[in-house]
Amino acid sequence: MRITVRLFAALRERAGWSEREVEVPDGAAVGDVWPRLELGDEPPGIAYARNREYAGRSDALSAGDEVAVIPPVSGGAFRVHAGPLDLDAVVAEVADPGAGAVATFVGITRLHSRGRTVTHLEYDAYPEMAEAEMARIAGVVRGRHDVLRVAMAHRTGHVPLGEASVVIAVSAAHRGAAMDACREAIDTLKQTVPIWKKEVFEGGEEWIGREGT
Repeated sequence: MRITVRLFAALRERAGWSEREVEVPDGAAVGDVWPRLELGDEPPGIAYARNREYAGRSDALSAGDEVAVIPPVSGGAFRVHAGPLDLDAVVAEVADPGAGAVATFVGITRLHSRGRTVTHLEYDAYPEMAEAEMARIAGVVRGRHDVLRVAMAHRTGHVPLGEASVVIAVSAAHRGAAMDACREAIDTLKQTVPIWKKEVFEGGEEWIGREGT
């Protein structure tokens, strides 16, 4: 049966192609894909996605499946820390000679929310897990979009009005891929990264839940 295989970043350069159809035997699993590529030993740390969802090596394949071979996230940084965020530093993390575009997202504390006047925000996080989840998100968006590098930073503690709580940067050869991946990254971060926000407003305060809830 035939499947489509996609490669990214260093793997794409190693192979000299980004997408092609590959013949695999009936009953093949995701882990059977690499030997069929004839690219030598399988690099450590790679992951696989089947039809745009992360997949285990033992997951069965069907004719027509798309399998993405995803190299370890590199060149991007994933940081959760107290203190102001530096947009330029995050953008520098995704610099790449092949990039024709860098898309960024900056989330800023605003004055009004939920009909209340906000004085500041406070964030709490499980930093080690949050950084690991950011890296996972980066791997997913690289599997879905033809992007080069991803970096994310999130602030914890007290965040005054007008200051950034989260910064994301994505580099790609083309602007459409960079912008789509950046939007998906922040939308997913809001739902899955273990970071919690407290809104402090005139007359009270309230934990909102995870960062984007």
